[in-house]
Amino acid sequence: MSTLAITDAHVVPVTAEPFRGTVLVTDGTITALGPDVEVPAGAEVVDAGGGWLLPGFVDAHTHLGVHEEGEGWSGDDTNEMTDPVTAHVRALDAIYPGDLGFTDALGGGVTTVCVNPGSGNVVGGLCVALHTSGRTVEEMVLRSPAGLKAALGENPKRIYGEQKRTPSTRLGVAAVMRSAFVEAENYRARRDRAAAEGKPFDGRDLKLEALLSVLDREIPWRQHSHRADDIATAVRIADEFGYQLVLDHGTEAHLVADLLAERGIPVLIGPLLTSRSKVELRNRSTANPGRLARAGVEISIITDHPVIPIHFLVHQATFAVKAGLDRETALRSITINPARALGLEDQIGSLEVGKLGDVVLWSGDPLDVMQRALRVFVAGREVHTWQPED
Repeated sequence: MSTLAITDAHVVPVTAEPFRGTVLVTDGTITALGPDVEVPAGAEVVDAGGGWLLPGFVDAHTHLGVHEEGEGWSGDDTNEMTDPVTAHVRALDAIYPGDLGFTDALGGGVTTVCVNPGSGNVVGGLCVALHTSGRTVEEMVLRSPAGLKAALGENPKRIYGEQKRTPSTRLGVAAVMRSAFVEAENYRARRDRAAAEGKPFDGRDLKLEALLSVLDREIPWRQHSHRADDIATAVRIADEFGYQLVLDHGTEAHLVADLLAERGIPVLIGPLLTSRSKVELRNRSTANPGRLARAGVEISIITDHPVIPIHFLVHQATFAVKAGLDRETALRSITINPARALGLEDQIGSLEVGKLGDVVLWSGDPLDVMQRALRVFVAGREVHTWQPED
């Protein structure tokens, strides 16, 4: 049994009030925390010296490891743009753990990410949630699949419109999406009928099985959508087919915030620090997270790495606070909220007994851009230590 004791820390559990004290991690799991925790004999002791201790940050929308930095075309495995519906492809199968972005993530205190396929297709493929430290993907995975990525709006319309193929319009994109779900429902009916009649079922289809995992509410539908009309379409189709909807990007989600709050649909908002490089981003603003939160929408802030470098996740939260988001929600938007969106709130996202020992020791308040992540632990194992540049 191995125990890590981080003492004399300003502990910010996120889901409870901050305190000055100790956090114990035993065999990778938090076993005690509080102002008067006794350090067991033989524990590895890290004296925080009053530094801030928080859970590792969570970025629920990245392309880390599938869109490798500094590798050009050979490291870009983000989009399988050969068919509008590629529900069966898995980000898991293209992740390179040696991507420089993983090191950057740890340097920014980000210990968990969701890696998504891109938005070139109407249905892009299966997402995976993983730690940002490990030699192989198998060592890193926390949940696979963690969702099924889909896209509305400009991207699939442009990609396939340029090829003179369906879909070339927004109505075509919606039609392709509905048709895919209906095909999956018909596949399920044939499979279930064969089972009821005691007959073998021929013709297994990985694409349709991936879609059924959404219809059966095993994983969420991760809907890329920026504009308010596309967001309304996302809600409309989700209402028709009854699946769990998570909105990714949500640039204009504040314009329909009441609709989203009423249905309890979370928004993974971002990237926030980009230029308005296309029409869908015209209303991009660092004030939008605050607008959504005040309307009662649960928000998570995302980088869409490498669109925004992964280690700037916390800086986006800081800018959102500057633009009106309250700081408590800002911290939740990069910890417990994205953990909940990924179905991992019982393991990560806050400092609580029974959760993984994903903890980060900061020099001070991480929402202060002058502070840095000094030491990063994943499941109680130190994976990053800050060193000054030569």
